[in-house]
Amino acid sequence: MTSTLLSPEEIAAASEQAERILEGLNQVLFGQEHLLRLTLTACLARGHVLLEGLPGLGKTELVKGLSALLGIDSKRLQFTPDLLPGDVTGGHMLEEDGGRRKLVFHPGPVFTNLLLADEINRASPKTQSALLEAMQERRVTVIGETRDLPRPFYVLATQNPIELEGTYPLPEAQLDRFLFKLDVQGVDRSVLTRILLERPGGSSPELQPVTDAAGLQRLFDAVDKIYLPPAIADYIARLVEGTHPGTEGASASIGEYVRHGASPRAAIAIAASARAYALLAGKPNVGFDDVQAVAVPAMGHRIVLDYRARLDGRTGADLIRELVAELPEVAAQLPESKGRSRS
Repeated sequence: MTSTLLSPEEIAAASEQAERILEGLNQVLFGQEHLLRLTLTACLARGHVLLEGLPGLGKTELVKGLSALLGIDSKRLQFTPDLLPGDVTGGHMLEEDGGRRKLVFHPGPVFTNLLLADEINRASPKTQSALLEAMQERRVTVIGETRDLPRPFYVLATQNPIELEGTYPLPEAQLDRFLFKLDVQGVDRSVLTRILLERPGGSSPELQPVTDAAGLQRLFDAVDKIYLPPAIADYIARLVEGTHPGTEGASASIGEYVRHGASPRAAIAIAASARAYALLAGKPNVGFDDVQAVAVPAMGHRIVLDYRARLDGRTGADLIRELVAELPEVAAQLPESKGRSRS
């Protein structure tokens, strides 16, 4: 076990390269340091990201900037109500070959390293489901034939709030495949002033790649070697268990507003992203603070809320935030049972 751990020099080199990527992202979006750090964390953890926010907040620019900095192939797919599953995965076309006709597969935009699924919730649920296999297994099956996708493969999707007209809520099975769901908020006056002065006409910065597919793989390997102590693993397990009503760690709000808690995939997501978050901070092991930093974006979208939550204006992120605040980092030790003396 010890031989697989990173040396201080390896940790410093990996975190320095990750910070350079983060610096580039800060040139794309001003005043969104926390959002950018979480987005990069998800990428280092090899997870997909769902960015939600009103139009015009820079969601698409963020994804374009990330693909440029990572030096990997990317494609953009605009999701619309008339988009079909074949427009995502690709399909077969009849072509002439030496006087004979045969079906030839033409890959869709999903065959890339980074797929920008723009306004994903404007497509029908049938089209959204075309991404399920791709996001989980990194492959697609068309007419009984399975094809592997390039590695690495990310889906960075943007969506407008579901209250807006012409949107379809993502099904729970697809939401569960996103490592993080991040809310993109507006910026304050000082940031708006900086945008006006430094980005005339809304122009995007010229970004040079910081790494490539091989360098990204080395970062993945570094993340895998970040140590996860047993106490931290137990804390993650208790957090996920606490999202289920009726369990020992569940808060009163969880019992009142949650219909179904987070799946085991949530625990895996938290562990992977906490390792990546720790690497960004130059740490050799995961701490409680790393878990707490990623718990809300990793679990807020994975719990199924009761209708009362919507009526009371409560969100999954709100409930996970309360759970993190209330759950102790170390599990309470039950006192040993004492035998009763007989009279």
